Amino acid sequence: MMKDHKKVMYWLLIGCALIFIMVVVGGITRLTHSGLSISNYKLISGTIPPLNETEWQAAFDLYKQYPEYQKLNSNFTLADFKDIYFWEWLHRVLGRFIGVVFIIPFLYFLLKKQLTKPTIKKCIVLLFLGGFQGFLGWYMVKSGLIDHPDVSHYRLAMHLTTAFITFAYTFWVALDLKFPERKEIHKGLRNLIRLGLVLLLVQIIWGAFVAGLDAGWIHNHWPLMSDGELIHETVTIEQTPVWKNFVEGKSGVQFVHRYLAYIVVGLIILIWHKSKKINRTPLQTKGVRWLLILVGVQFILGVLTLLMHVPVVLGVLHQVFAFFLLAAMTFTLHRFSK
Repeated sequence: MMKDHKKVMYWLLIGCALIFIMVVVGGITRLTHSGLSISNYKLISGTIPPLNETEWQAAFDLYKQYPEYQKLNSNFTLADFKDIYFWEWLHRVLGRFIGVVFIIPFLYFLLKKQLTKPTIKKCIVLLFLGGFQGFLGWYMVKSGLIDHPDVSHYRLAMHLTTAFITFAYTFWVALDLKFPERKEIHKGLRNLIRLGLVLLLVQIIWGAFVAGLDAGWIHNHWPLMSDGELIHETVTIEQTPVWKNFVEGKSGVQFVHRYLAYIVVGLIILIWHKSKKINRTPLQTKGVRWLLILVGVQFILGVLTLLMHVPVVLGVLHQVFAFFLLAAMTFTLHRFSK
């Protein structure tokens, strides 16, 4: 029986596509403030939404017991509640579906002995990442059900970043099957791309901080972070020690996210420039070219999202292109690695 065949690769790529959809729905859930609409966790029965008015009213009554309704949404009608319930329900159901899509084929391929030992080990890592991602989702929601009607931005960052890492690793494993033999071309450039991947993940973390703290609704100017009639750049320093402003303060978090974007853009331009000086395969050339295109689009989307006070469509697109950029970075690193 042939091992690590095309069906295994397609299964992993389907997983990548589902994680992408999951991240998009998660972004909509966050931007529409829907994430705290379901305040309990039922692994099996939770896949079925309320089916009649009695069940809807019971779900709404449960929502009323928590801070988000009591402090922010006390004017909500049942119709309003249904709108936010949908996105959180869809997000959770997709998470369960991804689990099923991964576990059942994995067990099938395992029992049929269609996986090599290295691929089995990588799939076990993926299984752990998927389970950990589900745990972090509930851990994040739980933080908004106690006193403050919003989730912890730290937990949001962990949840989002783990989703991105799970995608990148799944994509990497699929690429291993597609291109079983790789040849390192230029160690210096490979290390530069590795640095780019790390910085991109850090940028994604600070993007989650911006989303979790609603920091995109202040300093809606570019290129300076000016407010009102101020013509100089301003960052509000509110906390002691000062470093806390850059992980917990709205101004500081947005400041880091803005200027880290310049660094990521500059680094990708440097990667593109250095890659022109070496002999490249067609796939390496395409990888670097897509990095350059996507980082440009992502930067423009970030600026527009800020200037227009984070409309849902632009906010989701900004997250989507972060996903595409991570995919391009993963692909390019794979092409330049052993």
